[in-house]
Amino acid sequence: MQHGVLLITGASSGIGAATARAAAREGYQLVLAARSADKLAALAQELGPENVLTCELDVTDMDQQQAMIDQALETFGRLDAVFANAGQGGSPGGFSGANHAAWHEMILTNIYGVGLTLQVSLPALKRSKGHVLMTGSAAGRTTIPGSMYSATKWAVTGIGYNLREELRGSGMRVTLIEPGMVDTPFFDESPDNALEDRDIANAVIYALSQPAHVDVNEILIRPTPPIE
Repeated sequence: MQHGVLLITGASSGIGAATARAAAREGYQLVLAARSADKLAALAQELGPENVLTCELDVTDMDQQQAMIDQALETFGRLDAVFANAGQGGSPGGFSGANHAAWHEMILTNIYGVGLTLQVSLPALKRSKGHVLMTGSAAGRTTIPGSMYSATKWAVTGIGYNLREELRGSGMRVTLIEPGMVDTPFFDESPDNALEDRDIANAVIYALSQPAHVDVNEILIRPTPPIE
């Protein structure tokens, strides 16, 4: 059964790749974007290249983002959902000692990049009365001492709320996916007591699969605390 066309940024690994696999099982045609062309090509081969368009993409580059949308519409003729998932982690040291150069790249990726993905995709999504999903974070819902990363995810929370109001009455839906700790390549070492990337993919599919009159605003997902 064909469910439409879903675009995923940050699709080459972790939550993005897990969501691509889950969406392919549901019958979506996929536009998969990330910096790693090799990983995207391997994922497309796994999922069936006839239903997958891959785009090597730096989300902070407007021209590349627009080219991605143009290519998606040329290939599939429509766009039904966008999962703005691309993101970058922070560096230790807090506000007093973190690497400020790392801040620059992270803020551009986590906030500006999301904004660009929305801007280029909204015209097509308005035509299809489509669905926007964004990877926020539990870190965008709580106070974490010295965390600029958390601040960027608070910004994503704000983007979700403000976009929903901009689109009110359009028939479109906006969902914030807000994971706690997830065991993905985001971390050098696997964290203890973490969610799996497929857990987050399941949440995305849940939000996408609701009937048109149901708008899942937020899904905040944390691992169950360990048994003491």
